[in-house]
Amino acid sequence: MAKIKTKYAVSRAQDPILASREIFEQLGQPQTGFVLFYCSVVYPLEELANAMHSQFINAELAGCTSAGELTCEGYEQHSIVATWFCPSFFAISAELIDSIENFDLINAQTKINQLTEKCSKKELTQIKNNTFLLTLIDGLSTKEEQLLSILNSAANGIPHFGGSAGDDINLANTHVYHQGQFHQQAAIVIMVNTLCQFKVFNCNHIKSSIEKLVVTEADPQNRTVYELNSEPAALEYARFLGLDIDDLNPNVFSLNPLAVKIGGDYYIRSIQKVNKDDFSLTFYCAVDTGIVLSVVEMSNIIESLSNKLTKLEQKFNKPELVLACDCFLRRLEIEQKNLIQENKLLQEQYRIFGFNTYGEQINGMHLNQTLTGVYISGDLNE
Repeated sequence: MAKIKTKYAVSRAQDPILASREIFEQLGQPQTGFVLFYCSVVYPLEELANAMHSQFINAELAGCTSAGELTCEGYEQHSIVATWFCPSFFAISAELIDSIENFDLINAQTKINQLTEKCSKKELTQIKNNTFLLTLIDGLSTKEEQLLSILNSAANGIPHFGGSAGDDINLANTHVYHQGQFHQQAAIVIMVNTLCQFKVFNCNHIKSSIEKLVVTEADPQNRTVYELNSEPAALEYARFLGLDIDDLNPNVFSLNPLAVKIGGDYYIRSIQKVNKDDFSLTFYCAVDTGIVLSVVEMSNIIESLSNKLTKLEQKFNKPELVLACDCFLRRLEIEQKNLIQENKLLQEQYRIFGFNTYGEQINGMHLNQTLTGVYISGDLNE
């Protein structure tokens, strides 16, 4: 009989102590290994942090707040989801970056060295070619690009992906969790050393460019565009869509994204909000004066992910787990187009676990309206 490599759990109980207990029980009361969890901000976070820390005394714990949760049974909302990794197959360590603002290359190298040392001590398998990184970042820090660029330089080729913490689309407070506490303006780097075959990947469903909008005035530090084509940004965006500015909201943004072309490929720069005082647009990702934002046509969101996962399955056989960081705007699109059931079938088939994010990360890049993740095969490396 094959040994269990991972377990997952979900609790919809709104009481933090009860929810933590349910998660603990569903995961088989783990006394070893690593637990990754994502939670809604409907929970009182300090109480939840204490409850989770008290419940999982012997298993290491890390996670973040979400804009929705993903399980192998479909989408969740206002819940806690968690997955446990058996130490016989996974050597995992986590380090907190307590201040993104002050993070530099020396800090990054130190963190990577600490993670490598902790994983190596578990004597599971060699680090090289058997390791990936997962990054969880405060989703309202506006510092993802800075952190990822520095971390990528120190990672020395280790593949990495991740997501920015959410807060149920309140855009108020996002947190990461490490060692019994939730933190803001912070990030967590998780190193996963495994006997399983795996592949870090990303997926969007951009089909083609329709029209180009030039950013003629912007504030890069605050990710705010004041003018597109020398017109107030929100008015110009609304004009192209044939909408009134009052009609602009996350549902519209999810179906009508803007993208920037880098090296021949399009990467979405998602709009976070309209600022009614000056008709500017604030984004979830880096923007600057002079860049060209393309209005893009999207292909079928379910087919694009299905095709990606099918190719991975052909190469790596059945998955043990697909860890996913999936933009909340993708979820809004799926809900608006009544594709929840089709998406649920994919989540069940490929054992997808994760959370809806305010930004996605892949190998040093910060993205929007994308799914980033790692396909972990049920097969072991020979």
